[in-house]
Parts: sequence; C-alpha cells; structure tokens
Amino acid sequence: MMSNLINYSLSFQFINKRQLSIILSLLLIFFVTLSVAISIGSFKLSILDYFAGNLSQLHQKVLLHIRAPRVLLAALVGASLSLSGACLQGLFRNPLADPGLIGVSSGAALGAALTIVLGAKIIPSYLFGPYILPFSAIVGSATVIILLFAFTKGFGVKSMIYMLLVGIAVNAFAGVGIGILTYISSESELRSLTFWTMGSFGGVTWDLILPAALTIFFAFLWTFRISRKLDLLQLGESEAYSLGVNIKRLRFDIIISSAIIVGISVSLSGMIGFVGLIVPHLARLFGGVNHNYLLPASILTGAIIMIFADLLSRVLIQPAELPVGLITSAIGSPFFLWLIFNMRKK
Repeated sequence: MMSNLINYSLSFQFINKRQLSIILSLLLIFFVTLSVAISIGSFKLSILDYFAGNLSQLHQKVLLHIRAPRVLLAALVGASLSLSGACLQGLFRNPLADPGLIGVSSGAALGAALTIVLGAKIIPSYLFGPYILPFSAIVGSATVIILLFAFTKGFGVKSMIYMLLVGIAVNAFAGVGIGILTYISSESELRSLTFWTMGSFGGVTWDLILPAALTIFFAFLWTFRISRKLDLLQLGESEAYSLGVNIKRLRFDIIISSAIIVGISVSLSGMIGFVGLIVPHLARLFGGVNHNYLLPASILTGAIIMIFADLLSRVLIQPAELPVGLITSAIGSPFFLWLIFNMRKK
C-alpha cells in the first residue's frame, strides 16, 4: 500500500506544469459539479444549509441517503470506466479500445440478467440479500477473466489476438443470453432488465457503495504503478521489453485491475456505454498523451461527465427518470463518429 502511494507521488515528476494545472482545474470542477448535482433535484437542497443545520429531518435524509450516495456512485463509475478505457487503449495501442472490448462488461451484464429473471428460482434471496445483483454481476465478470487467462495462457506472448477473439465471443454469447432472458421474462422482470441494461444509479445505498469504493480505490493505486510502463509500451513491445518492461506482467496487471473496476461498476450501475471510449480522448486533447497525466485526468473527467449525465437523467423529464446510458450514448456516439472521421483523414 505504502509503495503504491510512493509510486503515485513520484509519477508527478513526469507531469509538466500545464498538465498539473489541468489536473488541479479538473479537481476544482469535480467538486463544484459534485455539490451542484447533490443540490439539484425534485426540490433544491443546499449542502451549506445542511452544515448550518437549516434543513428539516426529511430533507437531511434525502440529502444523505438518496442524493449523496447516488451522485458519488455516478462519480465512481465514471472514473472507473474512464481509467479502464485509458489503460486498455494504452495496452492495445488502439484509440478505439474500451472496457467492453475484452467482454468483461458483457459477462457482468449476463450475470445480472440471470439474477433478475431467474434469481429467485436459483439462489435464495436470504443468502446475499441486497448484494445478490452485484454479486451475480461480479461472478459474470470473474468468469470472463478466467476465460481470458485460460485462452491466452496467462496473458503470455501473442495473447492479444486471442484476448480480442475471446472478447468478441463473450459479447456475442452474452447478447444471445440476454435476448433469451428478455424473451422468457415476465412484465416486471422485463422492465427491471431493460432499465438495468440501459444504466441507472437509482436505489443505491451506502452499504453497496462503501465496499465497492474501497475495492476500486486499491485497484486505482495498483493501476497507477504501471503508468510509466504504459508510456514505454507505446514504443512497441520489443522496445519496451528491451527497456526492462515485463510485458506479460504488465498485461496481467492491466487486465485484472480493469476487470475488477469494470465488473464492480457494471454490477452497481448497469451497462453504460461510450464513457471508457471518449473520456481518454478528451483528456488527451486537454493536455497530452503521457499516462502519468492521462490516468488522473481521465478519472476526473469521467467522474465529471458521469455526474452531469446523471443530473440530466434526473431533471430532464421530472418526475420520471431517463436511463443514464441513453444520455452517455447521445453524447458519445457523435464524438465516436467524429473520431473515426479524423482517423480516416490521417
């Protein structure tokens, strides 16, 4: 733990003043966005009023037990998907890579869908209680990790093509599975399944957020250890290996940490697309491509965008609520087309 913190602090030696100012600016914007999102809803609640003791007991409960965990989960999921996307784009040296590429998101989605439709018939609810849906999604993502590890012989040499093929197969299989479950589900199950697959932060509690946040925090620290190695990898695997980078260990670290943070994020929020794809590109446009800057910038940018998307999902059609995945897709798909267009010009 201490060595991870030391490595993270040393990484700032490789960030120039402009990049550091961007990170500090993003940090300020993050806290402003966080406070605004907590305050705005069906009725306005001020954080300053809470600390001054001017809120009623009902309003305090809404602030602490409904809005605050929801907004913090949005920030956590946005940061997780963005960090995973930045790492996977660096690993594959492909600007179009995202967390769904290796199939972890689809595996988590299939696990959750099985629980929504067949959960009561397979697993007694008293075994896991409110944790049954996140547990099932994490089991689904863990199964994909095991498949990746087996088919690539421990993420060894020449494993990248097999990793992509396994990801394609898992995505296809999960799509078929979710389609079958959608067909056999009841009306209430279909509603829950549809809303979950489009992404939502509603109904989350501190009991779910705190263990997830702690796990993701350690995965973050683990990922920051390899930021300089990702920079060296951009020179090519042979060049990185000659400079002392253990390629097999680097792949293992990135795949496992990405799978953990994506699996946990998907288990709590459902399927949310485009964030892991577009946010690293935005961070690169702001300040550069070196990963000592790119990883923290992606985390902050992803958190800001996801908080904003969740805010829009809550206020656009009050008192109803839009799935947050629709908001991110509406933002991300035009950016994705612009990215492809620019790549063609080059």
